[in-house]
Amino acid sequence: MADIKANDSTYIANTYARFPLQIVKGKGAVAYDETGKKYIDLGAGIAVNSFGYADDFWQEAVIAQVRALQHTSNLYYTEPCVKLAKMLCERAGMCRVFFSNSGAEANECAIKTARRYSFLKYGEGRHTIITLKNSFHGRTITTLAATGQDSFHTEFGPFTEGFVYATPGDIPELHRLTDENACAAIMIETIQGEGGVNELPADYIAEIVKLGKEKDILIIVDEVQTGNGRTGELYSFMHYGFTPDIVSTAKGLAGGLPLGATMLGEKVKDTLTPGSHGSTFGGNPVCCAGAVSVLERIDDAFLADVRKKSDYIRAQLEGAPGVVSVSGRGLMLGIECTRPAKEVIADCLAGGVLVLSAKTKVRLLPPLSIGFDELAEAIAILKEALAK
Repeated sequence: MADIKANDSTYIANTYARFPLQIVKGKGAVAYDETGKKYIDLGAGIAVNSFGYADDFWQEAVIAQVRALQHTSNLYYTEPCVKLAKMLCERAGMCRVFFSNSGAEANECAIKTARRYSFLKYGEGRHTIITLKNSFHGRTITTLAATGQDSFHTEFGPFTEGFVYATPGDIPELHRLTDENACAAIMIETIQGEGGVNELPADYIAEIVKLGKEKDILIIVDEVQTGNGRTGELYSFMHYGFTPDIVSTAKGLAGGLPLGATMLGEKVKDTLTPGSHGSTFGGNPVCCAGAVSVLERIDDAFLADVRKKSDYIRAQLEGAPGVVSVSGRGLMLGIECTRPAKEVIADCLAGGVLVLSAKTKVRLLPPLSIGFDELAEAIAILKEALAK
C-alpha cells in the first residue's frame, strides 16, 4: 500500500482526494483490500458497477467480445453497437442513439444536438439552454458551463456561452427565463446527484414539459447517474409520465466499462448528419457487449426489487439516531446527518462499508443487484456510524 500511494503521488495528476484504501479484487457488492479485509460497497464506483464486481454474466459477454473483436472504427458496422442502440430506443421510447465514452461527452452531444436543431429550424441566435442551479453535467469546458454551480465557473475560463440557470422549483422564474431568452432547450437532472441528491418537484417537471411543447423548447434529461435502473425505473423520467426530446446517460450503462449514450427523440432524430459529430471509441463493441448484458437483466421484476431495497433502506434510516432526512429515489439516496458526513464516511470505512458524499450528505449508490443480507449488514454498520 505504501508503494502504491507513493507512486500515485509521484506519477498521477493530483485531482482526486483518495480514501486510504487500495481495492485489489471484488465479487458482487463486496470488495477486498490488499490485506484481505472485506468491504461492502454502497458506492458501486459512483453508480457504475450496476451488477457489482466481477459479475459472471457480464464477464462472459465482455470476454466473448474481446476474443472476437475489441475495436473497429465507426466507418464499419458491428453487431453489439446496433443491438444496444435498438434495445435503448425500444425501451426508452426514443428513436436514435449516439454513442460516446462518458457522461460529459453524452451531455456535450445533447447540447450540440439541441443547438443544431434550433439553428436548422430557426437560424442563428436561438441557442440559449436553461439549466438548473445546483446541477452537475460534467467537467469539459462546455458541460462545466452548463453546470449550475458558481464554484465550477472559475479558473478555467473563458467558458462556453449561452447558459442561464433556473432555481429548481421556481415556476415563475422559469417562465421569465423562457420569455427573456431565445431558448433552444431546458436541461435537467430529475435528481441532482452531485448537487446533494435532491429530487425536482413533480409540478416543476410538468411545467418544464408544458413550456417545451408550447415554445418548441427541447427537453434534455441528464440520466448519467439516474439512468439504467438506478431510481427504480429504467430511466428516471419514466416516474413522471413524459418522454424527453434528448436523454443522456453513461455510468451504469456498461456495468464498469466506459460508455456514454445520447438518445434522440422524434424531433431531433435526423438532426445529426455525417460529419456533424463523431467519436473514435463511441460504440466500442466490447463496451456495448457489456451494456447489452446489463440491460437484458434490468426487467420489471428487477426494477421492483430495486424499489424494495430502497424502501428497506428508508425504513431503516428515516427517523434513526443521527439522521435528519433521507432524499432521492431507488438506490440513489442521500442522508442528511447530524454529524459531518466526512466523519460518518470515515467510520463506515473503518467498519468495512464504503459510502460516498454529496454536498453535506452521505450518498448511497449500491450495486442494483446487492443481496438483502449484505444490504442489511451494511446498513447496520452505517446506522452505528450515524448515531455516534
